[in-house]
Amino acid sequence: MPVTLYALLTWTTFRREASIDASVAPFLRRFLPTVAHRHGVQILEMGVVSDHLHIVLALPSIVQGLKGASSRVANRDRIVAEGKLRWASGYDLRSVSPKALPQVMSYVRRQTSHHPCGRIPDGGVAGSEHSRQP
Repeated sequence: MPVTLYALLTWTTFRREASIDASVAPFLRRFLPTVAHRHGVQILEMGVVSDHLHIVLALPSIVQGLKGASSRVANRDRIVAEGKLRWASGYDLRSVSPKALPQVMSYVRRQTSHHPCGRIPDGGVAGSEHSRQP
């Protein structure tokens, strides 16, 4: 059964300098979704302020593939010395739950209220044209 994983990614400018301005913010909003798409990742929401950004991501379901394929091939090719390679059910990945997704996306959308000093005039920081509900 495929599972979609959601994550909140944040990064800052060097020394938290206010280097994201009205010319850089629109560039990031166009460029980052293109790069994410190339990697099979969807950006659901982006909050950009002058010294950092928050991105809510929908990640492809790879965990089941990694676990299933590795045990299947290891057992088929008899890589395991004794017995069979079996993975325990489940895994640990820090992510945003679907239930929390609306709150996290709202938080990301409201970055200018959380960081009023980092607001970018005419930089289009509120809400994203890439906003989508999963």
